[in-house]
Formats: sequence, structure tokens, C-alpha cells
Amino acid sequence: MYIMVVGLNFRSAPVEIRERFALPADGLEDAISRLKQSGRIAEVVLVSTCNRTEVYAVVEERIDGQDEIYKFLSEMSGVSRQAFLPHLYQYGEGDAIRHLFRVASGLDSMVLGETQILGQVRQAFLFAQEKQATGSIFNNLFRRAVTVAKRAHAETKIGENAVSVSYAAVELAKKIFESLDEKTVLVIGAGKMSELTAKHLNANGATRVLVVNRTYERAKELADKFNGKALDMNSLDLALKEADIVVSSTGAEGYVVTREHVQATMKHRRHRPLFLIDIAVPRDLDPEMSKIDNVFLYDIDDLEGVIKVNLAERQKEAEKVGEIIGEELAAFKMWLNQQEAIPLIHKLREKAMAAQSNLMQNLSNKMPNLSEKEMHTVNKLTNAMVNQLIHEPIKQVKEMAGEREAELYLEAFTRIFGLEEELKEQHKEQQIAAQAEVREMTAVIAAATRQIEQSRQEEAASSGAKRSLLSRIGSR
Repeated sequence: MYIMVVGLNFRSAPVEIRERFALPADGLEDAISRLKQSGRIAEVVLVSTCNRTEVYAVVEERIDGQDEIYKFLSEMSGVSRQAFLPHLYQYGEGDAIRHLFRVASGLDSMVLGETQILGQVRQAFLFAQEKQATGSIFNNLFRRAVTVAKRAHAETKIGENAVSVSYAAVELAKKIFESLDEKTVLVIGAGKMSELTAKHLNANGATRVLVVNRTYERAKELADKFNGKALDMNSLDLALKEADIVVSSTGAEGYVVTREHVQATMKHRRHRPLFLIDIAVPRDLDPEMSKIDNVFLYDIDDLEGVIKVNLAERQKEAEKVGEIIGEELAAFKMWLNQQEAIPLIHKLREKAMAAQSNLMQNLSNKMPNLSEKEMHTVNKLTNAMVNQLIHEPIKQVKEMAGEREAELYLEAFTRIFGLEEELKEQHKEQQIAAQAEVREMTAVIAAATRQIEQSRQEEAASSGAKRSLLSRIGSR
């Protein structure tokens, strides 16, 4: 069996391509069903987010599986292979497993170390499992991917150190105030960035939100989202006296808040610190106010500087996550190799027990005078002897299956115990079953085709009769 992934993401494809391949939630079941019914894919999980669409598959033949996935992607998106192939990436075996672990850990995300993707990967797996599209390989692999991601965030700081403007603002606020609990946030302007920053501050304990905007209705709309209070621009000075944290992004020409504003405000604050975040371009807040005691002003460049430093820290942590991925990848490969040994172990047991059964039959033929009790004793002893003889080889083949030269060891084990014929017979039975399934599917398709053709003929006959009737009516 061959593990592979075929997909595209924000790095490999622009949004106008990605959106063609995005799978809606109500289309996932049909998509999984189509891939499974092809007969070329044994297990499948589909991961579809705004930044990626990926098909994870277990296949018997790599080329056949790849062709089926390409066919599915083309039919699903309405995009020809020639058009989307330049945007696809494809990994197999160890590289596919490593890619999944990186995705789940947030190492392949637009925001390095983000955690949302873990929930999306987990949900994709659980949905595929519910639809019986996974088996022992993916059940183990995707559970391990979740474990990798959890280890990454528990054992490293990959998720710490803000790498977005809104999170950086929260991080800076926490450095100025011991706690954001019960702090008042003043939002000047009602743009998306201001809203997002206020949302993160609110989530971190800043429970009171004031919104000042030139348009009162827009201020109220935003304030209502936080159970806050809307004010018009005439109330700005009053709001500054109450606020602990100010977030400004208006797009206005000239400074919305000047040094004089803040200087007058600080006289009434009794030295309470004032933290101001200017995320507007051009700037809303007069940079001269940063010279006033207990006033802490950061503009968009300051925030970007924080993000740059933090991103470097996350990249350092990403190296540690890479080590965790390496450990888990080796553990999964060992488990996978051990699965290759299971058929050999079954066949060895079958062969050993068949030999013991033949021995008992020969003994019964040559010594017919043995009592039932004596036969039972001999059977028990020979059975124990066989189990004892094969115990060590089975233990060793399990260990060898997890080693680097596993394929060579398993082949040697097969030859030493003469299991080639048994495995050939098993493979032959599997082929016969597969051929029977293909014949049955072909018969179903043929029947459906005949039914469609019959419907077309009946429709054509009906249309002909209608035309004839209309012709006769017209001639009258």
C-alpha cells in the first residue's frame, strides 16, 4: 500500500485557483464517495480550508491513484488537468506523512504555528472515518498527526509570540498593564482592523469598550458587538479620560488625537498609564505624545517590528517542532512496517498449526489404540511445542519489521519459512475478489446505461408523436 497526498495551497496557487477547488461542507460526503467507489483508492481523507485543498489517499498502485485523484479534481472544479497541474504538489510515503504532520502542527500555515488548522485536520479525519473511508493505516496516521500537533504546542513555544497586528497589540498591552481585567478600551474609527484588535483585547479581559466614530450609527453597530458604548467625535476628550487602551484607525487627514489632547487628559488621570495603538496610515495619533510621562504610543511600524522579532522566535521553535515530527514519523514508519509483518505471522502460524494437525492425523492412523484422553494429552503437548517453536521467530520478525532494512528482513523471513506459496495464494484470492467486484460494477454501469438509452428512446418516440399530432392539427 502507498500513502500519498495531492493538493494545492496559498503558496502554490492564487486565490482565483484555490476557490475553484474549495469543497463546501455539504459536498464532502459525495466527494469521498466518488473517490472510494473508483476502486483505486483504499482510504481517503479530504482537507479543504480557505488556504488549501488536499487529498490524502492510501492506494495499491501509485500511478492509478494519482490518475484517479487528478480526474476527481478536474471534475469537481471544472478545471482541466493542464490548467491546474502547475499549481499542484504531490508527496508520497515519508514525504506525505511529514507534510501531514507539518500541516497539523501549523508549520505549513500562512501564520506560522497557528492552531486552527489542527481542528480542521481532525474534523476532516473524523468525517472520513464516519463515512467509512479510512482504515487501519489512516486511523493510526491521523491520530498520530493530532498527537504531533499537541506535542508541538505543549513542548515548544511555536504558538507563543504574536505574529499579527491585533495579537501584537494585546501582547504589548499585557507588558504595560499587569492584567487587562476590567480595563477600558477606546476604539477610534470603526474599521475591520480596529474591530479585530478590540476583539482580542476584550477576549483577554478588557471588558469595557467605547467606540468613537464620525458616523454615530457605525459606532453603535461596532459597540453593540461588545456590549459597549457608542459616542460621537465631540465626546472624544471625555472618552480619553476614561480609557486605559486606545486603538485608532480612521483614515482621516491629519492627527485625530494631538499631544495637547493627551496632555490635558493626563492631568485628570492621576498618573494612570495610557496605552495608545495607532494602526492608521497616515497616522491618527501625534507621535509627540510619546514624550509625555505614562503615555505609551505604538504605531504600525512598531507593531510590525514586534511581529518580525516574534516571527524569528517562532521560526526557532519550528526547528524543535521538526524534531518532534522526525520522532513521530519514525514511530509511524515502524508501525507501518510491522503491519507488513502481520500477514507473514498469520501464514507462519497457519503453516505450523497445519503441520501439527497432520502430525496428529498420522499419529491417529498409526496408533489407533490410543485413548481419547491420551490423544488429547499428545495434542496439547504438540500444540504447546509448536507455539514455543514459533514464538521467537514471530518476536524477531516484529522487531525486524521496525528496522531500516525491514523489507530485506521480511523477504528473508518469507524464504526461510517457505511462505512464498501461501502469500501467492492469498494474493490470488484477493485478485479474484477484486475482479469479481469490477465485473459486478461493470454490470451495474451497463444496466444503468441501458436504462438511460431506453429513457432517451421513449422520450424521442414521445416527442415524435407530439410533433405528428401537432402537424395533423395544423393541417386541419
